[in-house]
Amino acid sequence: MQTEPAVGGARGPVPTIGWVGTGIMGAHMCRHLIEAGYEVRVTTRTRDKAQALLDSGATWCATPAEVAHGSDIVLTMVGYPSDVREVVLGGSGVLAGARPGALVADMTTSEPGLAAEIFDAAAVLGVGALDAPVSGGDVGARNGALTIMVGGREEDLERVLPVFARFAKSVTWQGGPGAGQHAKMVNQVAIASGMVGVCEALLYAQRAGLDVARVVETIAPGAAGSWSLSNYAPRAMRGDFEPGFKVDHFVKDLGIALAEARRMGLALPGLALAEQLYVAASAQGLGGRGTHALLRALATLSGTSWATTP
Repeated sequence: MQTEPAVGGARGPVPTIGWVGTGIMGAHMCRHLIEAGYEVRVTTRTRDKAQALLDSGATWCATPAEVAHGSDIVLTMVGYPSDVREVVLGGSGVLAGARPGALVADMTTSEPGLAAEIFDAAAVLGVGALDAPVSGGDVGARNGALTIMVGGREEDLERVLPVFARFAKSVTWQGGPGAGQHAKMVNQVAIASGMVGVCEALLYAQRAGLDVARVVETIAPGAAGSWSLSNYAPRAMRGDFEPGFKVDHFVKDLGIALAEARRMGLALPGLALAEQLYVAASAQGLGGRGTHALLRALATLSGTSWATTP
């Protein structure tokens, strides 16, 4: 029997993996599993988006239920909470086909309450459930260097750790059902205003007549340094606004965070401002672009344009 390393160095049977959702990040994450030798069953709304994975050895399934029926562990990575509800709880969703003893881990950034609902529905069927949203964007997914924040039972995380290790550099249990999603909201709150600052800094540098690339190189090692500055500023400077993470998905995340903040009685004015700026970016037709495309929206608000550097 084929085996794989498990926690603590022991070895055990290799699970069959089900995968639902092959978007910007999901396709890279799934590819890492195929390359590691896992048997992978996959579905997505449009089969063409999964073709590269199928060519690499994945097995196509028509529905999430079909994916789950032949899988030991099912990972879902879709766009919105409504998508999560459909592919996990729907009539042809993962839980409709999951076998007792299976495990489902939703890696979408979604609602903490929905994660708890999935956990309860799965438990009735004898199925484990984790909420396991990720951070790191397309770069982290491509390089197998994502950060995963996990909610659910710690023993279920132990089962899936060897799988997560194929595309993540950091996996941390945060607590019970929904805790992974709450941790991801913390991540998004921290990023949101920081991205506004990065974009405003680039606009300021351009308007002041500075060599933008030079000034970014100067400030990046100091207190102004951030992952967003190091990874997104270079893209913006060459006019590359392709999504590592889409504006519209960020608007969704910030909306979830604000709703949770209201529920907990928290005032987060910086987050509220960032959300409004991203809503404005989406209204300008930038919803399908990367989050750093906020730069172009802010330029428009200033009555200027963003000039790329050579």
